[in-house]
Amino acid sequence: MTLAWRHVLRALHLETSSSKTPKTCPSLTGAFWTSVTKLGLHTKPSMPPCDFTPERYQSLAYSRVLEIHKQHLSPVPTAYFPTPLLLSQGHMEWLFDYEGNRYLDFFSGIVTVSVGHCHPKVNAAAQKQIGRLWHTSTVFFHPPIHEYAEKLSALLPEPLKVIFLVNSGSEANDLAMLMARAHSNNTDIISFRGAYHGCSPYTLGLTNVGLFKMELPSGMGCQSTMCPDVFRGPWGGSHCRDSPVQTTRKCSCAPGCCQAKDQYIEQFKDTLSTSVAKSIAGFFAEPIQGVNGVVQYPKGFLTEAFELVRERGGVCIADEVQTGFGRLGSHFWGFQTHDVLPDIVTMAKGIGNGFPMAAVVTTPEIAKSLARRLHHFNTFGGNPMACAIGSAVLEVIKEENLQENSQEVGTYMLLKFAKLRDEFEIVGDVRGKGLMVGIEMVKDKASRQPLPCEEVNQIHQDCKYMGLLIGRGGIFSQTFRIAPSMCITKPEVDFAVEVFRSALIQHMERRAK
Repeated sequence: MTLAWRHVLRALHLETSSSKTPKTCPSLTGAFWTSVTKLGLHTKPSMPPCDFTPERYQSLAYSRVLEIHKQHLSPVPTAYFPTPLLLSQGHMEWLFDYEGNRYLDFFSGIVTVSVGHCHPKVNAAAQKQIGRLWHTSTVFFHPPIHEYAEKLSALLPEPLKVIFLVNSGSEANDLAMLMARAHSNNTDIISFRGAYHGCSPYTLGLTNVGLFKMELPSGMGCQSTMCPDVFRGPWGGSHCRDSPVQTTRKCSCAPGCCQAKDQYIEQFKDTLSTSVAKSIAGFFAEPIQGVNGVVQYPKGFLTEAFELVRERGGVCIADEVQTGFGRLGSHFWGFQTHDVLPDIVTMAKGIGNGFPMAAVVTTPEIAKSLARRLHHFNTFGGNPMACAIGSAVLEVIKEENLQENSQEVGTYMLLKFAKLRDEFEIVGDVRGKGLMVGIEMVKDKASRQPLPCEEVNQIHQDCKYMGLLIGRGGIFSQTFRIAPSMCITKPEVDFAVEVFRSALIQHMERRAK
């Protein structure tokens, strides 16, 4: 069903608006409603309708899942919530757990499900290819890789036309680091504090979030620099961000000028002068930081930073793993919102709508530099399945106008959430662009100190109880990350905002007691 037709159905009320519709779309259980009833009538948001019936769950018992996980899977505690969700099925913006409860997914598998869970066209492409050819490796040619390369390259500006297909964002950034060093013949690479570029031994050097740092040496030759965060950093004003919502910090900048940007550029120059060699390999930047809580830089910062890097012989790498493929609305790629042209672009997550796929796109010159120094090979990169799915994703984004939807619905969502910042003292900042939004929680607006983690956890869990799944980010896990699939609609945004507001009200009531 196309996005436009789904809007029409809702407008004509052809779907039931009941939040408990076990025949067509099971919602939340009685235990949930008992929990929410305690909040009062004003805090029971009505879940939007859904036109999908999930299958009855017939797999492992929940208790057995917990046992197997404890015995045989990684002990690293990555699951949200004390009682982790056991999901069984997904459809577009909706997820269903093993009990048939329905949730509005506003985190998309960590900003990965770009066009919707199990999108019919993407499903069909996968099913068609799985019956034809799964795997060849790069020692043989197959049409899907060439079809996909032509489609993807058409979406990137000159001279970014050479594509290396891999399997994950970490792998893509690994390869981009190698390219930068092979081309420049230098070692040092700079990335922002708060950056996340992967969790492989190589990319751990680029990633500057304490949770992902080890006592053992890894990622040698990487240096961090101050993140130009205009909310939490030392400088920021009321016109810095490329966003419909600005910080509440005041400034006296004239139009077209940004004193905060100038101060952060001085810090970047200081890093170049003190922490790296005279010649460097490159500089990595996410157009908007994801894991750090949707942090945006001052307008014009990346333009000047790229110039400084190139003066030192380095190349500039845009990490589009979370920002690419139209999610930011105004442009297809995040780097375009900064009016810069990188030398290398890495991408993953939304590229395959959840299928393991990633890419590095660069110039012919840099690609040849790598080829002269390394016989680069990847067994699974660009396999027929991934390329067929990747092509279908690009087609859906175009046919269903999902970039335009990201712009329209994303702006609507940002402005709605921004009203909560004005209403609640603990909502310190609302920021973002398109369908990539951060809501930073604070003790109070004056101090901007992070709201304690246990309090943020409670709000997070209350949202889940009411049927809304959102993500977390920030150095102190103090920021809610909101990044729904690009098929999202305004009625679903209204529900999400109402749920979040109800969770904040419940939190304030707990505080008062």
